[in-house]
Amino acid sequence: MELKLEQPEPGQEPEASKEPKAKEKKSKPKLPEVLVIRNFQEYVGESLLIIFSVALALLLTELLTKLNEKKETKELLTDIKNELIHNRNDEIRQYAYHQQVARTIDSALKHPEFADSILVDGRFKLDILAPHGVLYADLEEVAWEAAKSHNITAKIDISTLSLLDNIYNDQHRIIKLEDEIGKLLLDPSSRKKENIRMTLVLMSDNYQAWSIGRGQSLIDRYSRAIDRLDEIGKK
Repeated sequence: MELKLEQPEPGQEPEASKEPKAKEKKSKPKLPEVLVIRNFQEYVGESLLIIFSVALALLLTELLTKLNEKKETKELLTDIKNELIHNRNDEIRQYAYHQQVARTIDSALKHPEFADSILVDGRFKLDILAPHGVLYADLEEVAWEAAKSHNITAKIDISTLSLLDNIYNDQHRIIKLEDEIGKLLLDPSSRKKENIRMTLVLMSDNYQAWSIGRGQSLIDRYSRAIDRLDEIGKK
């Protein structure tokens, strides 16, 4: 038996080859589109949620800022209080020392031979009158200046501010004593024998005016300020 194979005519593709192409021409089914429709209430709800979140963040930020400021203020006031305690202790010693210097000067004024021993070969022997120097201690103001640079003046009541300002101003006046005595003793006329009495009188006046006259008052104000800062720190 002979088998005949049909030959495709020129330009004509076999049947088997047509089937895949027919399948390829079939389009893929489209997926259904899903549209989310939101109403006005949902938009309002989302907007309110965003507003609430922003407001809450701002509120927390402000709260943290205030807590940090309160902590910083408390630390600054503690530093000032410690500085005042230190200065009060130094001023108590310095006040007593300056009173002793003033008594020694008075003794020299009453005893000419003692006064003459202070001036030797044109040199004024200050150590006879003030063995520890013109000033006995340095009254500090580092904490006060640091606090002012952090705007502490806006964070305490006017009464406390006035008290502190007055204290530190008086400290400057007491420290100024050293400059005034220096100017007096560096004047060539103070080195003359005939002027020794006037030099001693002017020294005594300077000690009284710049230090002794305000020493006890300053010590009392130190104590008041320390108590005041303690009260503020407990709030």
